[in-house]
Amino acid sequence: MDADVIIVGAGPTGLMLAGELRLAGVRPVVLEQHAQRRDIPKAGGLGGQILELLRYRGLLERYEAACPGQLPAPRFPFGGVHVDLTSLQDPPMHALPLPQPQLEQLLEERAGELDVDIRRGRRVVGVSQDEAGVTVDARCPDGTRRLRARYVVGCDGARSRVRELAGFAFPGTTYPEVNRLAQVTLSEAVTIRDDGGLDLPGHDTIRPGFTRTDHGLFGIGASPTDTTVSLYTVEDEATAYDDDTPMTVTELQGSIQRVLGLQVPVATALRLSRFTFRAHQAERYRDRRILVAGDAAHLFPATGVALNAGMLDAVNLAWKLAAAVNGQAYTGPTVNDWAHTGLLDTYHSERHLAAARTMLHTQAQVALRRAHDPAAEALREVFQELLTDEAPLRRMGALIAGTDIIYPMPGASPHALSGTFAPDLRLHGERGTTSVAKLMHTARPVLLDLADREDVREAAGGWRQRVDVHTAKTDDRPADALLIRPDGHIAWAAAVDEPTDTSAPDLREALSTWFGAPR
Repeated sequence: MDADVIIVGAGPTGLMLAGELRLAGVRPVVLEQHAQRRDIPKAGGLGGQILELLRYRGLLERYEAACPGQLPAPRFPFGGVHVDLTSLQDPPMHALPLPQPQLEQLLEERAGELDVDIRRGRRVVGVSQDEAGVTVDARCPDGTRRLRARYVVGCDGARSRVRELAGFAFPGTTYPEVNRLAQVTLSEAVTIRDDGGLDLPGHDTIRPGFTRTDHGLFGIGASPTDTTVSLYTVEDEATAYDDDTPMTVTELQGSIQRVLGLQVPVATALRLSRFTFRAHQAERYRDRRILVAGDAAHLFPATGVALNAGMLDAVNLAWKLAAAVNGQAYTGPTVNDWAHTGLLDTYHSERHLAAARTMLHTQAQVALRRAHDPAAEALREVFQELLTDEAPLRRMGALIAGTDIIYPMPGASPHALSGTFAPDLRLHGERGTTSVAKLMHTARPVLLDLADREDVREAAGGWRQRVDVHTAKTDDRPADALLIRPDGHIAWAAAVDEPTDTSAPDLREALSTWFGAPR
């Protein structure tokens, strides 16, 4: 074998997967068709649950330090209306304004620190699998090369060659609209009002937020204390744009002119991006030894969610794929002490569920955004009014962020925390104070004993090589014990003060399900 896993695509999903696999001791090779990292800012930042996961890996401060300027307030567009979370003390959704080229640079630096093999200028032209592994043919500047691995993962975007070659169905809808987003500074002749609107010379005020016309949608994100302004247009167009062709200021100005019937004088452009909206989801994310993730698995008809979903795909998949690889390395292709036989299939079931949830709210955004009659205006007004109350505001923020995802867990009556993302508890032990986030830096599973339960520790004895066991105390403990998977989700929990004779069988079942047979 040339590698344990071949990853096709060196975008955010592929690079995140490569790093997570290396943490698990697996040797990936990343194949990327472009010879150099592209500087087209297809995405403008990260947001949602992936930020918390990066913190659990000890990486968030590095990403925050790379962001230009101040971190933005938690205000987010949602289908032509606004979800303003600034009134909440602990908003469920945050964002980092980190353009995709800078994000990929950080991920590639991390991959380099972990000794990941990245090979650029390799275009995949063939993929086939057999019982022992996968063969990938990649076209290089000096010919075609053939590589063998145990698995291949297509992280190669919306036009995934891996998905196509493997025959994964990718049904869905493409909407006939073009979206243009820009971060700019404006001419000195333009005044940014205190309410975020614009006063243009010789024209009436352009109100803050979104303005609808018969020709499309125009949006402003501006503050009198910040010289950077966000401009946004949506138009229905039949033009087929090449994603590799950068948008220009002239193209942006033309779109604003068509939508508003006037010009917004731009001084400098800091970011220019163009995108179309598609709602597609692969019917399956795995066919034996071939898998897909990120945009190769799903496309959403709204901004701000694709990177979050794709990188979370990578984190969910990596430890499961590593268990499959590690088990085969020792026991052959059919017997795997490291993982339950159905473990790798849970990647599809869990992340397909998460993508369906993301598809739900992004398609709701389509309905809010595209309709222009009085009934649609009434719907948007009612929706905006609902978001003035805290409960629906929190629920909507969690939906956008993906923090409301609860994976179904096996067992007759799992604990309420099972399947949720583990809270970052402050932990007090013999070696001082730590936290759940710090325990997850190594991407290993953790059994956290919060009530000094000897029965819990004894039940986990056969998994000590694969599961880290920690005993600690915490204020207001949510459970007596927590079994936390490498992706941060809780696989099992013991209720507070439950009888000790009830925990061991369920814990052993959970350990066997997620981390293989005991040694």
